[in-house]
Parts: sequence; structure tokens; C-alpha cells
Amino acid sequence: MDKPILQVVDIWKSYEDLQVLKGVSFELREGEVKVLFGPSGSGKSTLLRCINMLNPPDKGEVFLRGENITDPNVNINAIRAKIGMVFQHFNLFAHLKAIDNVSIGLRRVKGFPKEEARAKALEVLQSVKMEDWADHYPAELSGGQQQRVGIARALAMDPDVILFDEPTSALDPELIGEVLQVMLDIAKAGKTMIVVTHEMGFAKAVASEMIFLGDGVIIESGTPEHFFVSPKSERVKNFLNQLDVLYGSHEKLLK
Repeated sequence: MDKPILQVVDIWKSYEDLQVLKGVSFELREGEVKVLFGPSGSGKSTLLRCINMLNPPDKGEVFLRGENITDPNVNINAIRAKIGMVFQHFNLFAHLKAIDNVSIGLRRVKGFPKEEARAKALEVLQSVKMEDWADHYPAELSGGQQQRVGIARALAMDPDVILFDEPTSALDPELIGEVLQVMLDIAKAGKTMIVVTHEMGFAKAVASEMIFLGDGVIIESGTPEHFFVSPKSERVKNFLNQLDVLYGSHEKLLK
């Protein structure tokens, strides 16, 4: 069997007196999509931030293609170039046009010449159906369009793994579908992804494995079929029932 691209080994993280993660471990292989879900405060976003070392874990290790990226001697900027991140609130540079938001990492981190970076950025914007908006500033774009630029920015770096931190939760309901469709296309193209989301229609369509986090630990993991047909934990059953009531099904967005 192929070696994992990413190994998360016994990750612990606290903020002052609050223990957020309590020994989380899992592996991710090439082309897999892992969906992390669970209640607010269960540690999902913190886990992503530990994986890309925005908030290094207190204890435990993360390996990217066999390299221990939690080692203090590692070149963290080189590592971050290999781990894309799509944030909940877009985090675009307000003073840069869409194309410059996408090309800046290529120029500053990867050393692409300006024209080459622009050509690559345009190609990636095209893949998320945003090429017509390349010369617009974030303030001129809808939330869904801004998030698609955020996804393009992550894709442009050609990372080994892309982390998505609730990428649709800040969007108006009518804009969610356009972002989920882009993510669905990326998953079907074989990109390796970890997605924190409550969009169960998306999870059902693309997840290789779903992981339910609660109180900083993995309560249950398995395929979408497992979770939607016969989850073991009462806590998971109750959570999925609540999601049905709150969000209904987004299956229609993924047809």
C-alpha cells in the first residue's frame, strides 16, 4: 500500500486552561478526501491549524511525506507551501486584485517571474470559473466569488494537501452551491484534501473517510455509508439528526 502523504500522530493542544485536542491521530493518502465534522468547540479548526503549524501542537507530531514538520529545525515556510489552506473568512488581501491574490505566493514563495506567475494564476482562476473576475478587488466580489479566489490561491501553489476550514460557513445559502461545486471538481480531479464542514451532501459525494470529533478526541470514523446508514455512537446519531433539522440536505447543490 502507498505510504501516507500526511500522518497526524497523537496531537494535543490547549489554550491556557482549555484542553482543545487530546491525542488525535489519523493518516491521509494520495487522492483521499477526509471530512472532519462535529460540534462547535470540538477542535476541528484547531486541528487544521496544528497540521499546517499556524498553531503548533503542544505535543505530538505531524509528518508530511515522511518529514517531521513539527521539528523546530524544519523550514516552516517551505512546508507551508506544500500545505494549502482555505479559510472560513476568505482572508484575501483587500488591496490586491483577484489575480494578484492568487499569484503573490507563486512570486514570493516559489520565485516565479511576474508573467509566469500571472499566467499560472489565470489558469487556476479559470479552473474555479473566476477568470472573468481576475482584475476585480475582493470588495467587488460576492462571498462565494471571494472563496473561489481563496481556493484558487491554494491550488496555484500545487500543494501536496489542501486544508479547508468550514469554507462555506460564512456564505449566504444561495452562494454555498457554487463553492461546493468547485470543491467537488477538485476532489474528483484527485486532489488530496482535509475538509472541516457540516455539508453532508458534499461529504457523501466525495469523502474517502469521515471523522467525527468531540471534546478533542475522535469519537468515530468511517466511510460516508457507515455514517449515513449505521453510525455506532448515539452522539453521532444525534448530531446528524440535528444537522438534518438545521440544514436539510444539500444533495441538490451537487447534481
